[in-house]
Amino acid sequence: MTYYLAIDIGASSGRHILSWYEDGHIRMKEIYRFENKIIRKNGRLCWNVEYLFGEIINGMKKCSEEGTIPVSVGIDTWGVDYALLDKDDKLIGDVYAYRDSRTIGADESVYKIITKENLYARTGIQKQIFNTIYQLVADKEKEPGRLSAAKTLLMVPDYFHFLLTGIKAGEYTNASTTQLLSPKTCEWDYELIYALGLLVDIFPKIKKPGSRLGRLLPKIKEAVGYDCDVVIPCTHDTASAVAAVPADCDRPLYISSGTWSLMGTELKRADCSEESRLHNFTNEGGYDRRYRYLKNIMGLWMIQSVRREYNCEYSFAQLCDMAIENDDFLSVVDVNDNRFLAPDSMTEAIKEYCAETKQQIPENAGQLAAVIYNSLARCYSITVKEIESITGEQFDSIYVVGGGSNADYLNQLTTKYTHKTVYAGPGEATAIGNIIVQMMYGGVFDSLMAARECVGRSFDIKKYEAE
Repeated sequence: MTYYLAIDIGASSGRHILSWYEDGHIRMKEIYRFENKIIRKNGRLCWNVEYLFGEIINGMKKCSEEGTIPVSVGIDTWGVDYALLDKDDKLIGDVYAYRDSRTIGADESVYKIITKENLYARTGIQKQIFNTIYQLVADKEKEPGRLSAAKTLLMVPDYFHFLLTGIKAGEYTNASTTQLLSPKTCEWDYELIYALGLLVDIFPKIKKPGSRLGRLLPKIKEAVGYDCDVVIPCTHDTASAVAAVPADCDRPLYISSGTWSLMGTELKRADCSEESRLHNFTNEGGYDRRYRYLKNIMGLWMIQSVRREYNCEYSFAQLCDMAIENDDFLSVVDVNDNRFLAPDSMTEAIKEYCAETKQQIPENAGQLAAVIYNSLARCYSITVKEIESITGEQFDSIYVVGGGSNADYLNQLTTKYTHKTVYAGPGEATAIGNIIVQMMYGGVFDSLMAARECVGRSFDIKKYEAE
């Protein structure tokens, strides 16, 4: 049997998924799981990358212990965050997390150099205060020593791939989240980088997903008990999830549903128009140089936060049931309001929004869940109309992939608000997308369409009919 290993690291957990192709189906099993969380260090929100890489190695060891040695491995994570390396390839300081507040005001510094209109026309990337462009400008203004000592910038999954192989390279889909990439050339926009006063030489050569990076370093091979190829997947988790959308068309409407809800479609050419900018759409990279024309929506971060504030007393399934019991609670919030990005209390932020907008204030977990799920579905409906208006396309269905595809009540509400048929699943779309790119490199599939068709028959997809 030929095995492939996907290492999928999200904001709250990471997992090692071992996969193989058998009887026309993709088979997979989770062999290792570990926690991840943002930590506060020296007053900043950071990622513990040393711990994460240790867990990457621990999970890879499981393959050796079980006698299921993969022919290749690939890592995906979230976007925008990066590691800075010095002349000796040592990490400079901490790897900051995108929710850190140091970027406040960095956008105004950028707009003194290039207007927001021209920046969008040049990059096609949605304005998010945590984009890499603003993080780097914040570094330049607040911690200039970090940048002056830097010889290499690697996005988080690129950094982990470097630790495995000793080879430094960028990857297209994650590089696109920086807001420093040209959608025309799919390469770094060096003119923009230079104009911002950033070091041009620190940005590595970009490779496309499906490229072989190299073999494991001798010390890594010894630690895990085997050698294998490192094949670069779509290292941005949403790009991997979208690759796994089980659609039978070339231009699906999708929601990658997890901590964030990423809703959009795929384009063959980036839409960097003023209309797209005003509606806050982004043109992030996808497999085969496709463009993920999508909008970032706050997503299940809100219900995850509320659940933590109730000390995880309720499961997500219970919160869905409690929301159904409060189906007549009609208050809604703008889920993309910045107050919900990293509040001290999500519960209080929701209550404050409802009070300010003179709506009924939720008083318990069930009512809070009803507010969140209805607000998300309402936002999906608005976003669908925007996508159809701008692209001129009409969609009959929505493909919901990722962990949020298991939220039955939210899927029902999505159908209700959008009047579209919803296909929900697979839940492990990010890992599957990682795997199918490795399998395409290995010759299992000859195209993304063939891989997607196989995803559709390999995993349970639940259908919610529009009324």
